[in-house]
Amino acid sequence: MAANVPPPSFKQLEYFVTIASRSNFRRAAEELRVSQPALTTQIRALETTLGIQLFERSRSGTLLTPEGRELLEQARHLILGMREFTEHAELISQGHQSTYKLGVPPTLGPYLLPNVLPTLHARHHRLKLYVREAPPRLLIQSLAEGTYDIAIVPLPVNRDDIAVEPLFTEPLKFVVPADHRLAGKSQVTPSQLRGEKVLTLEDQHHFHHQVQEICQSLGAHLQRDYEGTSLDTLRQMVVMGLGVAFLPGLYVHSEMHNPEALHVSELKSKPIRRQHGLVWRASAPARRFYRDLAVQIREIVHERLGDVVTVDRP
Repeated sequence: MAANVPPPSFKQLEYFVTIASRSNFRRAAEELRVSQPALTTQIRALETTLGIQLFERSRSGTLLTPEGRELLEQARHLILGMREFTEHAELISQGHQSTYKLGVPPTLGPYLLPNVLPTLHARHHRLKLYVREAPPRLLIQSLAEGTYDIAIVPLPVNRDDIAVEPLFTEPLKFVVPADHRLAGKSQVTPSQLRGEKVLTLEDQHHFHHQVQEICQSLGAHLQRDYEGTSLDTLRQMVVMGLGVAFLPGLYVHSEMHNPEALHVSELKSKPIRRQHGLVWRASAPARRFYRDLAVQIREIVHERLGDVVTVDRP
């Protein structure tokens, strides 16, 4: 470190990590809500402090130098430690009443949270949940890095640094166009799905891989030529006769009250489900509160959605 130069600030380390994750100064500045010149100035000051260059800048983007790569993980740990220190201080001063960043998958959040959040806010008037959507794999990674405080993700999650509290199990419904040969049946057998063309979401979604496993076990064909970007898109593709699909029970409950163009049925003798849980960093100072929050979410889900999903008891 250069002589007579102050040590790196928390803000500079946060800027460093954000640029590294976005590989772009402009996108990092937008996320951090600072001007790009101010961000550049802070990174140059950090590089001067450390006596090394952290980024390679070019027209094609921003890359970490070898020295920057070597320091990135430690910078992330320092930021996470400071955030947990601040969170612990808030717990002491405010008694769990704070703002928490909650991550949810896009195939779950819009159909679950409207049933849960109003009751949670009624119970905890000063509790604020800042909700962001992302694929489960990214949620877990971002949770470990401190971007999120808690997340609701598909289970299982097998990581020593992540604590898991099961919440509920959701059925997947089998959906066909109204003119399909299986339309009108309340239940279909696994053998009736053999050879069917099954639509699903893009492979960045965890839901894609679950449907892929289902198709392999049933002898159905996963349609890779037509992949939906959202559950609404997937539903419309079925309506247009491009294939059949599996849709989450909460989505069907929330969005398909009068499915005239579609028919929804169950898979006989082989129900298909997905389990969801609340997860957080095992080292989080608020871990006792998160566990209590999981209990309350289960209670609310049982009361509001007990006819759609099955609450998991610990």
